[in-house]
Amino acid sequence: MSTPALTVRDTRIDVLRALALLTIFINHVPQNLIEPLTTKNFGFSDAAEAFVLISGVSAALAYGGKFSAGAGLATSLKMWRRAGVLYIAQLGTTMATLAIFAFFSLHYAVPELMTQINIRPVMDDTAAALVGIATLGHQLGYNNILSMYAVVLLLLPAFLLIGRAFGLGAMVAASGAVWLAAGIWRIGPPNYPNDGIWFLNPLSWQFLFVVGVAAALHVKRGGRLPQSPFLALSAAFYLLLSWAWVKIPLWGIDTSFGLPAVLTGFDKTFLSAPRLLHVLAAAYLIAVLPRLSNLFRLPYANPLAVMGRHGLSVFVLGTILAMAAQAWRMVHIPSATGDLTILATGIFLQFALAYYIEWYRGVANGWRTAPTSGIPPYHDARPAPPARHGGAAAPAASPVRS
Repeated sequence: MSTPALTVRDTRIDVLRALALLTIFINHVPQNLIEPLTTKNFGFSDAAEAFVLISGVSAALAYGGKFSAGAGLATSLKMWRRAGVLYIAQLGTTMATLAIFAFFSLHYAVPELMTQINIRPVMDDTAAALVGIATLGHQLGYNNILSMYAVVLLLLPAFLLIGRAFGLGAMVAASGAVWLAAGIWRIGPPNYPNDGIWFLNPLSWQFLFVVGVAAALHVKRGGRLPQSPFLALSAAFYLLLSWAWVKIPLWGIDTSFGLPAVLTGFDKTFLSAPRLLHVLAAAYLIAVLPRLSNLFRLPYANPLAVMGRHGLSVFVLGTILAMAAQAWRMVHIPSATGDLTILATGIFLQFALAYYIEWYRGVANGWRTAPTSGIPPYHDARPAPPARHGGAAAPAASPVRS
């Protein structure tokens, strides 16, 4: 009997996810020394778009095949359970952020800290804000990716069901219709107690996620992404145009042409088309150009690959560290040395956490698979009590069951 081949993990996904996580951490410490070097300064999109697209690819690999094989209900429950984990993580980072800012506010006697990053409603109307936090209607600044991701996972089974029934093209078309409708009519989950909708509207961002799911499922089923010099040159030209637009800059030019803002603007909440196309152009070139793609195909034990395998844990720690760094910089005069120390420490701790989880899982898996055949089962070795006068012998004691 032949041994089935082991599935080789594509480390490019992990490496790209790790780079997105590190970039998000740096960007969440605003106006630091390194921030001008991050991707958001070279185009329309930033690390958040990259993170969501990569998450869509990962979701396809984790759930897409099982859903298509007929285990739709079980796979949906797994996705919703994961959404529940993200919900708990969202609440955890929110509470940690509030505690961090409260500590710095009290310790340094700076009450103004409790008005930053959308904390003021918590102070002005605590009861309503707590309801908003629990229902995800009130989100602190820099604490809004996990809530969006959780809702997208809740929606994913519906799109996968469309894909299973009508094909991946129909799935992407349905997702695109939701994205377009949300952008045109400004539809999204409402804030509470504030006005407006979520900063990262899941009805808009699900489109990028579903595109990642569809592309990964297409390749997994033996397909290939369309490859042509025209597409590659078009993607490269768009990236170059985006870079020039940001660097010159050209933000004052009216490009609306009377069309809805979701098609021509640069709004992050509704993931306007220029932002969407920018991240897709970059992803396309990475996927189809072997020399570029192989730059991210690092060994399994590479630090970036290790970090990328534990994205949620690293992201939560990075968010908490970034909030502590923000609060610190608000009560101290920022300096180049201080910024570098903060960022280096935060990045080191994120790698340390990833390596700890890697080590812990290795130990736990080794313990579970340790051979036990040489350990005899435990039995109660006490002799049976003597027979009573005039009666039958008492039954022997049963073995103790674990």
